[in-house]
Amino acid sequence: MFEDEDAYAAERDTTEGKVYTVTGGDWDEMVAAVDPVNDERLIVNLGPQHPSTHGVLRLVCEMEGETVRSVRPVIGYLHTGIEKNLEYRTWTQGCTFVTRADYLAPIFNETGYCLAVEKLLDIEVPKRANTIRVIMMELNRISSHLVALATTGMELGALSMMIYGFRDREKILDIFEAVCGLRMNMAYVRPGGVSQDIPAEAVGMIRDFVDYMPQGLDDYEGLLTGNAIWQERTQGVGYLDVSGCLAMGVTGPVLRSAGLGWDLRKTMPYCGYEEYDFDVPTHNGADAWARYVIRLAEIRESLKIISQGLDKLEPGPVMVADKKIAWPAQLATGADGMGNSLNHIRHIMSQSMEALIHHFKLVTEGFRVPAGQVYTAIESPRGELGIHAVSDGGTRPFRVHMREPSFVNLQALPALAEGGLLADVIAGGASLDPVMGGCDR
Repeated sequence: MFEDEDAYAAERDTTEGKVYTVTGGDWDEMVAAVDPVNDERLIVNLGPQHPSTHGVLRLVCEMEGETVRSVRPVIGYLHTGIEKNLEYRTWTQGCTFVTRADYLAPIFNETGYCLAVEKLLDIEVPKRANTIRVIMMELNRISSHLVALATTGMELGALSMMIYGFRDREKILDIFEAVCGLRMNMAYVRPGGVSQDIPAEAVGMIRDFVDYMPQGLDDYEGLLTGNAIWQERTQGVGYLDVSGCLAMGVTGPVLRSAGLGWDLRKTMPYCGYEEYDFDVPTHNGADAWARYVIRLAEIRESLKIISQGLDKLEPGPVMVADKKIAWPAQLATGADGMGNSLNHIRHIMSQSMEALIHHFKLVTEGFRVPAGQVYTAIESPRGELGIHAVSDGGTRPFRVHMREPSFVNLQALPALAEGGLLADVIAGGASLDPVMGGCDR
């Protein structure tokens, strides 16, 4: 861009220390353009902080009294370069990166990515693996919605909801730990299936949770739904109708709260969702209250799906049979459940040179994926999560781009907030349920 270093240095001197909003305006320039005495306008900076702006979101608000005239979201504070990092890792190693994007919905990140890889490979995963994926995704949907309900309650003053929501989320994280050893960012879903089978202990924990959770939802209803303060803070606040959602590409609970029952599990099924009986809740309120109601209803539907998934769990493999793709390669754990078993080590170290070579290549190099590009989409807790994956025929992705619903939905915040009160900026933003790790990936 610059012909010499002097020109670059001059440009750097004029821009250094400035913070630009998504509309291109700098904070200092915006403040200088406002005369608070004569114009009766004031520039207010919200965030980035917890609570209210989800820690790493900044909102530059132009106020006229208590009325919000404009809102400019400033993003990028949590940028991790996940998509770029994928280009330097094998296709399987990519799971450990994408799982950290939307860190409240790691199983969805992994599944969407693996569906794209499997589409490029033109392979079908075993039925048991698909069933496990559905169970884990719906558990993750519930845990994500619980965080949305809990943090929205906290940000609007209903602190008891924060306690209840995180209490019940812990039960799901305990299940995740029993299944794969990790509570978040698990990299459990792998190309070709899942990393390991679901243990009987975890199945029992899931059944106990499914029996318990309806009472928990009743507790939330008793705490908030009939609460006059909660109704005043959410009803009619953050209004966004169907036309507004469609114009900005908003999906998920926000779209369904405006009356359109668009859910990819129904309209474009994947992982065998067409075999499950569940409803897609909708509401015509199109406000923060409607989004609260929708998330409660979606938790109940997820419980129905999980129960059906447990009944569909039939014995069988959880990874494709092709050992050039399966990961880990013919892995058998030790008697204590940790590390490689002695028989596995004996086989690859002293009995089969072919097994040793394959094990080494799979670990260090990975498998090759035919050249091409695909787009896959799944219904995450926040809406359509899309994966555009491009392969040049090598062992690493040439390019991976995520259509992240938090990033897309966040652009609706000015439409929700402008013309309302400053306090309603928080209510409207919380009802969108943005996760900035996904937004800034």
